[in-house]
Amino acid sequence: MLQIEQLRKSYGTFSLDCSMEIRPGFVTGLIGQNGAGKSTTFKAVLGLITPDSGSIRIFGRDIRELSARERQGLGVVLSDSGFSGYLTIRDIVPVMEQMYEKFDKKFFLEQVRKMGLPERKKIKDFSTGMKVKLKVLAATSHDARLLILDEPTAGLDVVARDELLEILRDFMGKDDERAIIISSHISSDLETLCDDLYMIHEGKIILHEETDVLLSSYAMLKAEERQYASMDKKYILRRRKESFGYSCLTNQMQFYKENYPKLTIEKGTIDDVITMMIRGEAQ
Repeated sequence: MLQIEQLRKSYGTFSLDCSMEIRPGFVTGLIGQNGAGKSTTFKAVLGLITPDSGSIRIFGRDIRELSARERQGLGVVLSDSGFSGYLTIRDIVPVMEQMYEKFDKKFFLEQVRKMGLPERKKIKDFSTGMKVKLKVLAATSHDARLLILDEPTAGLDVVARDELLEILRDFMGKDDERAIIISSHISSDLETLCDDLYMIHEGKIILHEETDVLLSSYAMLKAEERQYASMDKKYILRRRKESFGYSCLTNQMQFYKENYPKLTIEKGTIDDVITMMIRGEAQ
């Protein structure tokens, strides 16, 4: 669906160098701190910036060779873009009809009403959550095959986030040949939505894992100095010195449960993994 190979782009002291693959039927999360390279990656995929080197393929074709019709298979939500604030939803409908051959007006308006979005109110007067829901509804209303979503849940309250995630689950439930790549700093969104996760830090991918594996096999080990000195460290991904000894991140929780019954083992969360992969030392 989307293949990124050794994509490189430099801005002053920042340098992006990443490879990723988004497969049909998958929701893939891209996680990382602000400035890690998430938006730069998305802009390169969309042709909004020119990479220094590397290749990007969408639907099996180089992005430079995609026709206008093929690009209609993309649904895009960027954090720093949207509809003109002086338009209303009623104004947007004919624009979408002109832009997309497969725009489903009936579905779009049904969802607008379901979400309680005002059809005749200017978008500049919408709340943050209303603006985001409108952008996501527009992206999912023209039979897109690949959704590219940059921080769509940022600034939303719990209810609005849940409504948004429901839209995305419905989108994926209609066709096994669809896919989503989504960036978010809200770990709970990624845990419940994504099939796999890429972690990017300072422009480089430092981890790729299936979400189920991350939640079932990753763990935080709390080891005293003596325990740490004697334990097998071949499955330790990162470590951090603590007052009691060491905190360690592992992707083989069961190994340490079976072989070190006296070791304190805590099930890992996405936040734990992010923190340790960025702040911890490599073993």
